[in-house]
Amino acid sequence: MRTIDSSVGAVNRLTARWASGIRAGTVFSAAGVWPLLAFLAAGATGRTREELTEALGLPADRAATAGRELLGVLGEVDGLESALGLWTERTVELRKEWAAQLPVGAHGVLTGEPEADRRALDAWAARRTGGAIERMPAALRPDMALVLASALVLRTDWEVPFEGHFGGWLGRYGSAGLVREVPDIDGVSVARAGPGAVTRVVVRGDTGVDVHLLLGTERMAPGEVLAAGTDMLAGTLDTVPGSRLPEGAAGPGLSVHKRRTHTAEPPSLTLFTVEFILRAEHDLLASRGLFGLTTAARDTPGPLPFPGVSPAPLVLRSARQAMTATFGAEGFKAAVVTTLSAIYRGRSAEEPPYETVRAVAVFERPFGLLAVHRETSLVLAAGWVTDPKPFPEDEDAYVPDTSGD
Repeated sequence: MRTIDSSVGAVNRLTARWASGIRAGTVFSAAGVWPLLAFLAAGATGRTREELTEALGLPADRAATAGRELLGVLGEVDGLESALGLWTERTVELRKEWAAQLPVGAHGVLTGEPEADRRALDAWAARRTGGAIERMPAALRPDMALVLASALVLRTDWEVPFEGHFGGWLGRYGSAGLVREVPDIDGVSVARAGPGAVTRVVVRGDTGVDVHLLLGTERMAPGEVLAAGTDMLAGTLDTVPGSRLPEGAAGPGLSVHKRRTHTAEPPSLTLFTVEFILRAEHDLLASRGLFGLTTAARDTPGPLPFPGVSPAPLVLRSARQAMTATFGAEGFKAAVVTTLSAIYRGRSAEEPPYETVRAVAVFERPFGLLAVHRETSLVLAAGWVTDPKPFPEDEDAYVPDTSGD
């Protein structure tokens, strides 16, 4: 369990570092990248191994074991399906000890015909994500020698669904709003980080996966808000639950009121938020230092970066992720495919540039989210919401999006 705990912490720290660079509406999954980096690290040497070790947050000699164990954890999460795939050119000979660490049946073949390979890999991505991602985010070329990919698809229904309403956003009405009330005052909490305060509302899913909505003070950057969310998960940031919050303005978007009642009523939490769909593609080599891929992608003379993977002179050519996430009245759904692709050294073109207490939480301006496995606190996805779904012109025809079903 210690390795798993270390892996979860390492993935969540990579989530926070990745979040530090975002500036607009997006969604991403460090959990989709981390196992791939772990398997690469197991076959790397020299400076490449050092960089991957730093990015992983675990020693490279433990990386493959940690990667396999993390895939095992993902496979045990209710509502989550995961897969890992490897495709190589027929002339690429894999080290037996490295290949033996991959899941059974993960290895396929690249034909060298980009169209045929594209169809095969796109079919894998679509099948593994239930059609949510139809194309593998890999730049396939005739000289592509190796493609390593992961796929995750997550689906959870809310324990308490939302109702649709005519919602607001940035002081204006017209968004597809959601509202619900639950008898759980501690479903909201507030933490104070260096840059400012953050309000967290935990929306519980029925599969043991929750979505944490995070609203910071207006001056906070997206990365600061999401980093505070991961610190709250880790317990490294002092967090005050709703039952201990003061009356009045208790945190960003949050007010707490006390009132007299004629009958006993439990404390309650009302959440106003919006439906949203996030889609994003990421070029991981545009931030290669973050992922420990600087030397791995350097097509210059010198020691081979991955002699433990194959005796072939492989260098990384591309690293990409495609992801989509939907937050609706009934639940949450996310899908992600991540690919790392390699070629033979020397074949790459020039690289391109890159009393009773009632709390009311109102999330009607940009906010963050973390999809979290409740048992391990592993962050499965993270995002920043800037463009909610619009409310239809015909208000009577409005039906909340239940694509999270």
